[in-house]
Amino acid sequence: MSSETPKILLVDDDKDLLQLIAMRLTAAGYAVATADSGESALASLAVSRPQLVITDLRMQGMDGLALFDAIHRHAPGLPVVILTAHGTIPEAVTATRRGVFSFLTKPFDSKVLLDTVSDALRLSSVPAGGRGEDWRAGIITRSPAMEDLLAQARRVAASDASVCIYGQSGTGKELLARAIHRSSRRAGASFVAVNCSAIPEGLLESELFGHRKGSFTGATQDRRGLFQAAEGGTLFLDEVGDMPLAIQVKLLRALEERVVRPVGSNDAIAVDVRIVSATHRRLEERIAAGEFREDLYYRLNVVKLSLPALSERREDIPLLANHFLERMAKRYDRPRLAFSPEAMQLLVSASWPGNVRQLLNVVEQSVALSATEVVPASLVSQALDARDSSLTPLDEARRAFERDYLVRILKITSGNVTQAARLAGRNRTEFYRLLERHALEPGMFKGAPQLH
Repeated sequence: MSSETPKILLVDDDKDLLQLIAMRLTAAGYAVATADSGESALASLAVSRPQLVITDLRMQGMDGLALFDAIHRHAPGLPVVILTAHGTIPEAVTATRRGVFSFLTKPFDSKVLLDTVSDALRLSSVPAGGRGEDWRAGIITRSPAMEDLLAQARRVAASDASVCIYGQSGTGKELLARAIHRSSRRAGASFVAVNCSAIPEGLLESELFGHRKGSFTGATQDRRGLFQAAEGGTLFLDEVGDMPLAIQVKLLRALEERVVRPVGSNDAIAVDVRIVSATHRRLEERIAAGEFREDLYYRLNVVKLSLPALSERREDIPLLANHFLERMAKRYDRPRLAFSPEAMQLLVSASWPGNVRQLLNVVEQSVALSATEVVPASLVSQALDARDSSLTPLDEARRAFERDYLVRILKITSGNVTQAARLAGRNRTEFYRLLERHALEPGMFKGAPQLH
């Protein structure tokens, strides 16, 4: 369990019973939030994510099973306990088969309820090796989608299952991999990261598995590979989807046999390493194209975690932006730095194709150029434009290109429409229509220096 008091969301349209159960759970040391309908419960979940939901089965409007289904679609790892005075064995079987943690009938024994709560909360507990919230250091969020993902990561960290993290570039895949390592039993050993797309194929095998002296030109001494460097810990294979097929074969063999063979050696070296991989690619498409081995995919993809893009967690943008601003304030010794409201609005509404990495860049650029303690919207806009932060709609891009083209061609011809139309491959009538569309007057370019 984290260092914080476990939070339980209690849902029942019987207000007296809701108050009674809330009192019992509060007395047992839990933080309790209440909702008197399934709809209210979903609204509460959108704001703050508990570690457990306890709901009545029979309620006006959305019933307990419908609420469970809605929760399960968005937060499949969040345990749900259902209470009912109308329980039957078929209902209980149906509920548990659908993934409900437990099904208790009313009137219930307080000890049974508290035991069930304790068991359910173990699903949300921090595995041995994690200390409080330190395991997720550096991951700043209040997004329910991210909290769900972190809950899944914390649970899978307790096992040795291989994990594949999917996400766009800049979403923080390595941060999540490090969090999994810190929350695992391997936290005391090394976390070793390698970017599979950044190392040439000829060197990647040696980098992963090591080599023997003299095995190739430049191999002047024996060298341990990253598998051995990560012994007892975690090896993070970033951009694994870009790994060459020849290396994929050798990686698969290493995972299956739990041994590595350095380049130039026939000796197998046993390794004990947990593999966490990451990719921005759809590996299924790579498999279909013959660029990724299906057998390796199943080895790496035992548990799949998908990081949302920054545009899908906009509630985190002010948190992240202010966090980065605070970091820059310390670096530049400007403790009173702040964003103007207009600047923050720009940050929140931007499209962020480069995700969190791009946000950091924009904040740093804005701070570096700001002459005042309040960072203005103009600098944020400039930084966003410099990074081409959003794709322009096709019609808008076409109009912009057309206008720039017309301006250039009129400059070349010093506003001579006949020459300009000829260069553009249009007759004068068509060319005048183009000029009218963009509010361009040929006279504006008379006497302009010609471009060569």
